[in-house]
Amino acid sequence: MTRYVMVIDKRRCIGCQSCTVACRTWNDLPLDIVYNPVVTEGTQGTWPNVHRDWTPLLCMHCANPECVPCCPTGASQQDEDGTVWIDSKKCMACKVCVNACPYGMRDASHLEPRLHRFVRKCTFCRDRRQMDPSAKPYCVDTCHQKARIFGDIDDPESEVSKLIGSVKTERLFTEFGTDPQIYYIPELGGKA
Repeated sequence: MTRYVMVIDKRRCIGCQSCTVACRTWNDLPLDIVYNPVVTEGTQGTWPNVHRDWTPLLCMHCANPECVPCCPTGASQQDEDGTVWIDSKKCMACKVCVNACPYGMRDASHLEPRLHRFVRKCTFCRDRRQMDPSAKPYCVDTCHQKARIFGDIDDPESEVSKLIGSVKTERLFTEFGTDPQIYYIPELGGKA
């Protein structure tokens, strides 16, 4: 069975935010909505061993998402491939899922009363993959540093499976029990 995950290699990320712009472009987002923020931790260390650290964030597409079972209308859903998404036609913008997400990756900022109101989030570009099953999320295709790798963790021959099995990876807030499916290869800290 297919289980999509993303590996983000922080050793390669230069904080250019191409992923953020690509996501905003593909999803036609207003300027104040960001599905893929890149957090800069600033300059660290002392000369000559100084470095900067960037952490790209996005929906963690958790294996056990808190946001899906709490949705009163069934708008928050999870596909068999692990993709967590929102059916905008069912969403009543109650924000229960926004409050349930321990990662803060759902956006409810554009809930204008006159328009259809719904919560938004990263979907691993589910719409692109529905058009072309071999398509990757736009942020992955756009990353010129090749810091984002997307694939099927259940396929032992996939790049994500090989990376997760061969290098140290970290996941955010695993203590929540959500089993996040975004894996980070940590920054080296300015040392080779």
